Amino acid sequence: MNKIIEKISAMGVVPVVAIENSADAVGLGDALMNGGLPCAEITFRTAAAASAIRTLCNSHPGILVGAGTILTTSDAEKAVDAGASFVVTPGFDSDLVEWCLAQSIPVIPGVMTPTDINSAINRKLNVLKFFPAEAAGGIKTLKAISGPYGSIKFVPTGGITISNLEEYLSLPNVVACGGSWLVNKDQISRGEFDKIESLVREAVQLIDRIRGK
Repeated sequence: MNKIIEKISAMGVVPVVAIENSADAVGLGDALMNGGLPCAEITFRTAAAASAIRTLCNSHPGILVGAGTILTTSDAEKAVDAGASFVVTPGFDSDLVEWCLAQSIPVIPGVMTPTDINSAINRKLNVLKFFPAEAAGGIKTLKAISGPYGSIKFVPTGGITISNLEEYLSLPNVVACGGSWLVNKDQISRGEFDKIESLVREAVQLIDRIRGK
């Protein structure tokens, strides 16, 4: 778990991807690598999710590939079998979290309330997805919960864009952000991987500037 989180933290943003055709995962991988962000969270919002994960892992072994929008243990099993290195959920599901922990699969469960956070703490998890970030109060909420939950780190997702990325990453309790703006599924289906690469590179340059690289 720690090694995965270290990699995610080092990158600063995780592209959140919905992909309709698994064959497009190769072009996606090229765009991510060329843009300087070797990471992707493939969401289980399409029927092609598992096969896309497998294709991306096989074509670009240097990319850290996770599975997002995991709602059931069955989906988690499919994702891991396809090669996903970590699992991300939109909400906190005890059974799903317990399965991931039992299988030693890094899991970043979604939370929105103090009750959710307490459930995660009880399972010794300290890096959580804050979702939906902007709708749930965004920066103000993350600042407010940093008091009682000082040891907890977050990956805010939902409503994050290039315009507010710096503000989120400047918070001490944020390790990285989930970014759906980086990879548009329509751009993927149209083969516009150069546009994806450009958006990725823009985000990487901003993160490097924030971190003084």
